[in-house]
Amino acid sequence: MRVIDLSSVTWRKSSYSNTDGGNCIEVAPNLPTLVPVRDSKNPTLGALLFSASTWSVFVESVK
Repeated sequence: MRVIDLSSVTWRKSSYSNTDGGNCIEVAPNLPTLVPVRDSKNPTLGALLFSASTWSVFVESVK
């Protein structure tokens, strides 16, 4: 299994997250080929990794 170091990425909270701290996800869109996604309430649990193209398809599909 390949380990990817995410310690230096810049996380951005989803614009659809509510202001009271619930239902929040964060993405790190500044990697060239991957988009890590994590739960902002439990960031130490790790992140799901999506290819940039898969993430783009997902975002366009939910718009």
